[in-house]
Amino acid sequence: MAEIHVTEAESVILETLWRCGPLPPTRLIEEVMAARPWGGATVKTLLGRLMQKRAVLSVRDQHGVRYHPAFDREAYVQAEVTALVDRLFDGDEAKLAAVLKTRQR
Repeated sequence: MAEIHVTEAESVILETLWRCGPLPPTRLIEEVMAARPWGGATVKTLLGRLMQKRAVLSVRDQHGVRYHPAFDREAYVQAEVTALVDRLFDGDEAKLAAVLKTRQR
């Protein structure tokens, strides 16, 4: 996955697409608004940002436009963990593992 910065709010849109599969605009907005107390304009703004970043793609088929995530959830999680390790632990995964181990106690 190319390095794409996704905000916490934008990740809600992606999570919805991963959970529900490709969705038409109206259904995507409905699903997101069922999970968050956001208005339709907010969802559209976040969707627009994700499309500019090429994290979400629109595909026209026989049923109209459907939005698809440009990468799978596993690739996103791996990229986020790698960025976290790089930012907070100088790229040393063992340091992150040590922090996680101490939290389990």
